[in-house]
Amino acid sequence: MTDRELREPQPFFTRALLEAAVVGADEKLARDTVILDLRELQESFDALLVTSGRNDRQVRAIAEEIERQITLALDVQPMRVEGLALAEWVALDYGDVIIHVFVDAAREYYDLEHLWSAAPVTRPSVLA
Repeated sequence: MTDRELREPQPFFTRALLEAAVVGADEKLARDTVILDLRELQESFDALLVTSGRNDRQVRAIAEEIERQITLALDVQPMRVEGLALAEWVALDYGDVIIHVFVDAAREYYDLEHLWSAAPVTRPSVLA
């Protein structure tokens, strides 16, 4: 049995939040959405969702739609939102889940996937 098979499934709230975020990202044509499972690597939060848009307008629209979808699905607001004014890198903090929406150049520069390369990665598809 592998470490991945031994890992507990994500709690319901975390899964539901990530699913709503993926739907929101897809609604605004976000690119290369990935979920990094960080439960085994640190204790502050469970997962990062990283996605990107082509320009600041699309990044802002993606972040706003993700927030809207999560509010509709779970009736929760982010504890903190950073970067919405410039919209090169928007971070939505939901406690156990942190969502990062980048313009392509900023995503490449900060390279969170490489920083957390030990984390299991999921490339979600939108639920039909």
